[in-house]
Amino acid sequence: MSGIRWQKMSEALARLGHEVDIATDESRWDLDRTPVVMADRLRRVPLRGIRWRHYDVVKTLFHLGFETLAAFGGARHRFIISKLGSVVGPQDMAGIYFYGAVRKRLWKIQDEVHRTSRFVTLLSPAAIELWRQVHGAREGILLVPGAVDQEIPAAGASPYAAIRSKVCIFSGNLYFPDSQPEANRELVRKLNAVGRLLEGSSVRLYFLGTGDTSALDSRYVTNLGSCSFADSWNYLQHADVGIVVSAGPFMHNNESTKIYHYLRAGLPVVSEQGFPNDHVVRESGLGFVVPSGDMSGLVGRVLEATSTQWNREAAIRYILDHHTWDCRARIYQTVLPQARRWFGF
Repeated sequence: MSGIRWQKMSEALARLGHEVDIATDESRWDLDRTPVVMADRLRRVPLRGIRWRHYDVVKTLFHLGFETLAAFGGARHRFIISKLGSVVGPQDMAGIYFYGAVRKRLWKIQDEVHRTSRFVTLLSPAAIELWRQVHGAREGILLVPGAVDQEIPAAGASPYAAIRSKVCIFSGNLYFPDSQPEANRELVRKLNAVGRLLEGSSVRLYFLGTGDTSALDSRYVTNLGSCSFADSWNYLQHADVGIVVSAGPFMHNNESTKIYHYLRAGLPVVSEQGFPNDHVVRESGLGFVVPSGDMSGLVGRVLEATSTQWNREAAIRYILDHHTWDCRARIYQTVLPQARRWFGF
């Protein structure tokens, strides 16, 4: 999702008329350092050797993005906008599924972001509240949740053509043992439970995405592997229902971006309660939210969702009106005019 958001927000800002460069560290730059034109006013440029002072604004994405900016000498720029996907505390906290050394590293980066960035962009009101609680009050906090494409590819041939059952899909990331092992174990446990409870019904659970899938029970969950972002739409468009399960009892401040993608595809959603953006499921009118941890109730709603006549077009219109990348980019329009070119490193 970080790579998707990086490109999609850059495209949206370019559509608003800004000149946007995406700074990357690619092997291609070893042979040819010519910028790659991706769209009108949008390029990829070499990260190594970049002159940060040539930019009015430097925008980073997630903790790794700011860490990269600092490593390449850009943390002294006067107009940094730092986007973070999760806010952590100085100690392990309920609902935040980063622990120990991983959480400490994120906290260190987060503290530097607080001290150096002109604006900090967060996903949810809960993230803003926690930020102010642990860092103190500050100006320049923006609320910019996740989003989805305005335009998506037309549906192609069904990837499930040989499948007789209805398709329940979980599309996303299961994480890896070296980053979020606890989240991986809990997500896999829940998917196995859902798949087992669906056994004998007309619906089967499918997983599409990345992460450690070694503990997925193939008797109950079919692993489709991963695919390109563009191809993933076809899996959603031909599925019957999409599910969202949480890495714990609730997500303190990190939302589920797959909710936006399911709904944009016109796919009914059944989600565990506790995500900061699960209200989107209710407001769209295309799905159900069930109590956290109630896998039996979730499966009951999955079966109900596959037999319900939904107003899918109304849900898609709701998403297009409120939750696209273009909607989110317009939030930045309120602060970007404050930027002035500055050459004085």
